[in-house]
Amino acid sequence: MEKSIIIKTGRERSLRRLHPWIFSGAIHSVIGSPVSGDTVEVLSSDQRFLGRGAFSPQSQITVRMWNYNADEPIDERFFANRLQRAIDFRKELLSDPKTTAFRLVNAESDGLPGLIIDKYGDFLICQFLTAGVEKWKKEIVAQLNALISNAGIYERSDVEVREKEGLPLVAGVLMGIEPPNLVEILENGLKFLVDVKTGHKTGFYLDQRENRKLIGNYAANVEMLNCFSYTGGFGIFALKNGAAHVTNIDASTAALEIGLENAKRNELPAEHIENVAGDVFQVLREYRNANRMFDLIVLDPPKFAETKSNLEHAARGYKDINLLAFKLLRKNGILFTFSCSGLMTPELFQKIIADAALDAKRDSQILRRLTQAPDHPTALAFPEGTYLKGFVCRAE
Repeated sequence: MEKSIIIKTGRERSLRRLHPWIFSGAIHSVIGSPVSGDTVEVLSSDQRFLGRGAFSPQSQITVRMWNYNADEPIDERFFANRLQRAIDFRKELLSDPKTTAFRLVNAESDGLPGLIIDKYGDFLICQFLTAGVEKWKKEIVAQLNALISNAGIYERSDVEVREKEGLPLVAGVLMGIEPPNLVEILENGLKFLVDVKTGHKTGFYLDQRENRKLIGNYAANVEMLNCFSYTGGFGIFALKNGAAHVTNIDASTAALEIGLENAKRNELPAEHIENVAGDVFQVLREYRNANRMFDLIVLDPPKFAETKSNLEHAARGYKDINLLAFKLLRKNGILFTFSCSGLMTPELFQKIIADAALDAKRDSQILRRLTQAPDHPTALAFPEGTYLKGFVCRAE
């Protein structure tokens, strides 16, 4: 018998619904002594074939499913087909001269668990986050290089989630030339410099592309507060669409400096920008105490909830920061507020925002519900893939 795992009686329901994760508690037995990254057959309790997946004994998610088709082996052709399919889904973006940065492969939702590939101009930036894609890294990179033109393929597998898979944190050139320290991209016609080698995620928050464009609809003549601004994306789109003044707050001075350069590259006046390096919570309290007010506020914080055990603590953080934002909004002001914590449900996030508005004594409405850009799709059988949620609120 091939390397395989047998699922406990009654625990195969999610697999039959094509969910790609098998947790350790659902496994009855392991056959054939697979090692980390090996492909295993997944069998029901009565040993019927359910699919094939990547084995990761050090992770709580012990198997991540590759497929559910007995006639489709896991080999180089499998990865070539999955990569080609993902690229085909993004043909419209690939042919858009106004946008040169987007996600090419979105892990589980593109049928390649643990694999992130982002395109920044001529460079492809990859994250191999799980044991399965790590095992097939050489083949994946070769297929990727054959399928899409590039100057270089660079790895950013320097994220802590790899430690849960028993993998080291690594970064560096996989193929071609090394990208420069800052790569210039276009997003909906605007220019941005991206630090693909040491910046957040793979360098830029590509999932916010459509939300950054949307903010232009609310930007004319406003005073804007851009919290957790990173390299200024929301502020750049607001200024380009007529904002009178943008205040960016971020903990990173280097990110704020790149944001200023982004403004220059888009011929936006530096005198309309104020950069504040500091802790957003503290700065907002200072603004509240000084009775400083804004017409438009963006809250795009980092992930507050890493595990279920700290979800309650994260909820308090979201409540606190949104409460402060509501107090800083002028009458009929607009709040763009986000959570990128996958464990935070849209329903819970809405409740938190509602409680914050109530405590701030602001009557508020949701104008729009927001999520990640469509190059970050969610497989229907994998609701966990929808991690970014947001609201556009008006405070009366």
